[in-house]
Amino acid sequence: MATYHPAKVVRKKDPATRQVLTFELGNETYGFEILRVREIRGWTAVTKIPQALPHVLGILNLRGSIVPVMDLRMRFALQHAQYTQATVVIVLTVSCQDGSREVGVVVDAVADVVDVHAADVKPAPYLGASCGTDYILGLVPVGERMTVLLNIDRLIDAEVTAFAAAAPTGAAA
Repeated sequence: MATYHPAKVVRKKDPATRQVLTFELGNETYGFEILRVREIRGWTAVTKIPQALPHVLGILNLRGSIVPVMDLRMRFALQHAQYTQATVVIVLTVSCQDGSREVGVVVDAVADVVDVHAADVKPAPYLGASCGTDYILGLVPVGERMTVLLNIDRLIDAEVTAFAAAAPTGAAA
């Protein structure tokens, strides 16, 4: 599978509209702001790290940078799916206290790049104190389906960011 570089996507001039990369997890559609996406890679095996969080699959050596990779299905406590040719790793830039880092997330398949107008985004519902939704930016209808917009900075918890900071930059994966 060819590597996709979203920096080539032309952004609309309307400041109230942003582009979102949508992807599938099971029967649901989610999205990340396209400007946070560094690249999309076909699934490749990762180097396992002992005692990592269950949803952290391991690391990839991405042109000399060590990138932690997490499975969003596991992070969201969804049923496990087999990795297929459609399975991809979306490499994202995550903002953290000491700057920015790259993190890979495994998803079932990439869907599309869509324009989302700010007025169309609905707030995440409150589902009680035991069900955190702080990583959801909002919900937006895209075609016939509802898309959940994710805040990658809040989704990738501090433990994964600390894991990335501790990894040596020249290690082989």
